[in-house]
Amino acid sequence: MHTADLRALHRLMLVARRLDEEAIALQRQGVFPAYAPAKGQEAAQVGSAAALDLNRDFAFPGYREIGAAVAMGVDLVAYLATHLNTWHGGLYDPQASRLAPINAVVGGPVTHAVGWAMGAKLDQTGGVALSYIGDGTSSQGDVHEAMNFAGVYQLPVVFFCQNNGWAISVPTERQVAGGSVAARAAGYGFEGHRVDGNDVVAVFEATRAALDRARDGGGPTVIEAMTYRMGPHSTSDDPGRYRTLEDEQAWAGRDPLALAARQLSASDVAEAEEHATAVVREVREGVQASPAPDAEELFSFVYREPTKALLEQQRAWKESLDA
Repeated sequence: MHTADLRALHRLMLVARRLDEEAIALQRQGVFPAYAPAKGQEAAQVGSAAALDLNRDFAFPGYREIGAAVAMGVDLVAYLATHLNTWHGGLYDPQASRLAPINAVVGGPVTHAVGWAMGAKLDQTGGVALSYIGDGTSSQGDVHEAMNFAGVYQLPVVFFCQNNGWAISVPTERQVAGGSVAARAAGYGFEGHRVDGNDVVAVFEATRAALDRARDGGGPTVIEAMTYRMGPHSTSDDPGRYRTLEDEQAWAGRDPLALAARQLSASDVAEAEEHATAVVREVREGVQASPAPDAEELFSFVYREPTKALLEQQRAWKESLDA
């Protein structure tokens, strides 16, 4: 990979890191009700998402993929404003960005990705689905069913597992039988590969190869990116209760931003910091200026045909406004 490409990837990772830090600050200030930090996983997310062809492919995130959103050029104000919990599924345009709505259902995006991949195969679009999962998510029944279905029909889908070492507070070795998510791919009849999830170039190349293989009819791939969640599982979590400071410090030496920065000049890194600072300022101001939703939306989009009880609640609410 050329230095210019690494410079671009590092720039994206730094924006993701600084936005992640800002999101935590906004949660602590009471702006967001909750947030799932992604610190330490920037290389896995940016490297994989940057490999996509946004004219044909589609990514399906969970609730921790801010790096993917940055790399895919998603409207970052609209993306982070989703955490205000003011709209159904998010404020950005999934169809235009090629990033499905944030999904808090563990394992939920995997079935969506496989369904989309089946459609892409039938329509012969050449598109590939990229489904983000974690090592904890890989133990969900939906994931096994989706992988088996994808293997049977040889669908164009890449299952991208960010193995960050912890399923909330449960270590990987206590919830992944056999010790490897990538090794499971063989049981479903397709390829599985482990990659250094803190090496953005390695992640990019592994993902691009898997996407090309799927596009050429080679079927699915599991990529297991070995990384580390440097922060808490969520803003209500205390990782000090289940892991050691020594472990955290050891992984800090493998910080993906630092690894990339070592291959760049000091001026490159300084320019990236300046750019990230400007992006964060713009996003923060945009999020804080986001208008509150119309309260009547509480009664919208719940049922295709509103129930009698819902209509009565809506009527009572309107009467309370007039009282």
